[in-house]
Amino acid sequence: MKKTVSFSRDSANVFFHITTRCNLTCRHCYINRHQHGDETLPLETVETWLNLFARRSVKANIVFLGGEPTLHPELAPMIKKARKFGYDSITVDTNGFLFNNILSKVTPQEVDYFSFSLDGATAATNDMIRGAGSYTACTNGIRQAVNRGFSVSVIFTVSQANMHEIDLMGPLLTSLGVKRFFIQVIGIRGRSAANRTENLQVARNDWLGTVPAAAEEIARQGITVTFPKVFLEAGDRFECAGRVADNYFVFPNGRVYRCPLCEDFAMHSLMVDGNRLTEREPINENDLFQLDIPEGCVMNKLIQPDNLSYRPDGTPKYRIACCLLKEEITGY
Repeated sequence: MKKTVSFSRDSANVFFHITTRCNLTCRHCYINRHQHGDETLPLETVETWLNLFARRSVKANIVFLGGEPTLHPELAPMIKKARKFGYDSITVDTNGFLFNNILSKVTPQEVDYFSFSLDGATAATNDMIRGAGSYTACTNGIRQAVNRGFSVSVIFTVSQANMHEIDLMGPLLTSLGVKRFFIQVIGIRGRSAANRTENLQVARNDWLGTVPAAAEEIARQGITVTFPKVFLEAGDRFECAGRVADNYFVFPNGRVYRCPLCEDFAMHSLMVDGNRLTEREPINENDLFQLDIPEGCVMNKLIQPDNLSYRPDGTPKYRIACCLLKEEITGY
């Protein structure tokens, strides 16, 4: 069954970057140390911030990210603290190297998902994007997690470099025992923004002609597939998650964004100052959320407009959805 996943109005989603360090140098990495800092947060600070965001909602979900979060030697106690503070779900996003023996330090009752980034169905494609040896390390990490009883998902960021292999992901995921698959669209931020001569963005016709059909086929193999809407259809209403949802993208230097497209700029609407979450003065991303434009997402128009197209009279041919609007096909 295919459905559009509405923005949640009754829960908070916290995307917590506990470090910006990583062992890989992926071509499309969105981390920008100039904007996000290069600190690795100590356990005491993470505990304080976890408690701060847990109080934002009676139902809060947390994703631990980096960089590579398993590089942090105290990730396990952070996970345990998050469970103690009552987070409804806990996810760890990882490149699969699983440093510091993390799988032996937490249990499937403490971590709802280990979510592995894999950007190719073959080692040749994945390693060209993410680095030599990363395919073997990631698939081995998935097998280890599944064998230990953890729920596992896979994230595949679609780009010009790998979209030819998305059809091959279903059999691979099935062989690995993966039941959830997240397809992401590449954002022009971080490393991909710094290297604009290498255009990794996927054109509208290529996206619409490939991704939805591939998602359907993978779902037929019993895997639940989630992917971004990206391009609105004629009768769709545009809605901005920044207006209605409770999402927080938290970085080690204390910056808190509500929209991931803004992360290359000092446009964050919130800041963690000690144990307080403070609103920043205008103009910031929150002021831009309020704007209605014919193209749909104002952030896309400002930051990565290359996926827009116009008629001779200057009106847009289609609208871009909020980057956080997802479609989901339940595995069957």
